[in-house]
Amino acid sequence: MSETRSDGELLRAVAADADRRAFEELYRRYAPWLRARLRGRCADLGVVDDVVQETFLAVWRGKARYREEGDVAGWLWRIGSRRLVDALRGDGARGRLRQALARLRHRDEVSAEERVLAGVEHGDLAGALVRLSPELRAVLQATVIDGLTTREAAVLLGIPPGTVKTRAMRARKQLREALA
Repeated sequence: MSETRSDGELLRAVAADADRRAFEELYRRYAPWLRARLRGRCADLGVVDDVVQETFLAVWRGKARYREEGDVAGWLWRIGSRRLVDALRGDGARGRLRQALARLRHRDEVSAEERVLAGVEHGDLAGALVRLSPELRAVLQATVIDGLTTREAAVLLGIPPGTVKTRAMRARKQLREALA
């Protein structure tokens, strides 16, 4: 009788030893769930399947590291949802930056998010983001970069929607001040 390994044990085996069996078990355990969850966001099953594969490929190659904070399903969802947003937006972060900069040129009032994206080009993004608390950065990532709604971000981050709104407001304020 074989003993079932915990999610953490599987991930440690994959990260430390490139344990293929551990990876396969993790994939069997979570790929159907992730696929079903992503299908709720995207009707194109080809895109969903690609995103699931990219998510697990990132785990296998070590590009995504589990820090043993929270559950594995939430961690995989964060990876998968970010990859889905990139896939749906075409060419990922560069495309978002170009779109934001184009909008920035055509508006009088610039949002904090647009200033952050513009800061990538001018080099002040890293400093502004480093000064944000991890909680504020997480909300900014979920709502601005990943494009999630307040409710979706709340579920993803495991906090109430009101807290998401408050943290987003605080992050915008701090970014305005840092980028002014």
